[in-house]
Amino acid sequence: MMHSSTRLLATAAMAVVLAVASGVGSAESDQSQASDSTLHSYYDSLYGFELPDSHVIELLPEFVGFGEGEKLVFSVQYGIVNAGEASLEIRNIASINGADCYRIVSNARTNDVFSVVFKVRDRYESYMDTTQLYSLRYEKHVREGKFRRDQVVDFDQKEHTATYSEHVVPIAPRTQDVLSAMYYVRTLPLEVGQSISIANHTDGKNYPLVINVLRKETVTVDAGTFDCFVLEPMLRGPAVFSQKGHLTVWLTDDRYKIPVLMKSKVVIGSVAAVLKEYSLANRFRL
Repeated sequence: MMHSSTRLLATAAMAVVLAVASGVGSAESDQSQASDSTLHSYYDSLYGFELPDSHVIELLPEFVGFGEGEKLVFSVQYGIVNAGEASLEIRNIASINGADCYRIVSNARTNDVFSVVFKVRDRYESYMDTTQLYSLRYEKHVREGKFRRDQVVDFDQKEHTATYSEHVVPIAPRTQDVLSAMYYVRTLPLEVGQSISIANHTDGKNYPLVINVLRKETVTVDAGTFDCFVLEPMLRGPAVFSQKGHLTVWLTDDRYKIPVLMKSKVVIGSVAAVLKEYSLANRFRL
């Protein structure tokens, strides 16, 4: 049970569940968009099963409400107990093979009390192309108890490959990692009742990340009171939804679409990542 709660500390920081260099707040692509039916066929072939026709693929970005300098800090709660802290920030603009990228950094750490039982010091990084809004690199630096793991994946979005130190895996067009996926969703025009499928690559495997837009709701967290869209992100595998547990994310119903609350059910009770403070991107500050 303790391990489940601290594991969410890392998961909630990444989400999902999940910007342009000009800084004017709109995204444009110089790539032609494939038809929805063509992408359905491509994804069916790659994943080995059919996506429902009702799922929207390749929904075009509407507005980019994040950028360099944005930082979100969450308190991670197991019931009424504070388990630690997680953060999401766009630390700087980096360059990957000549392309400008948002360097998205997620840190998760248990507090002193939880660390006695199970210590977490995780860092995840995503390098998201500022114009195309897809991932070019993903890094995982996991420190959980005695477990250590470091992994770097480079995405070639033209050749449709994900390259690890020991192997190469084919990927779908415009693939996201688990961290960039959240930021991509923040650019989309959301409507209650939508099911949006996003190409996702995680740990050597390709799964569509399905975002269900459940409802609108007003929530109060440490950082304030916000009108939100309530989303349910799920990783889908053949025949059944492969994601264990149940994750719900609240994004603000405004142009920024900030994640203010993330909840996941565990064996007993639930764990929540609650926004306690935030800074908007440099270009949105007065």
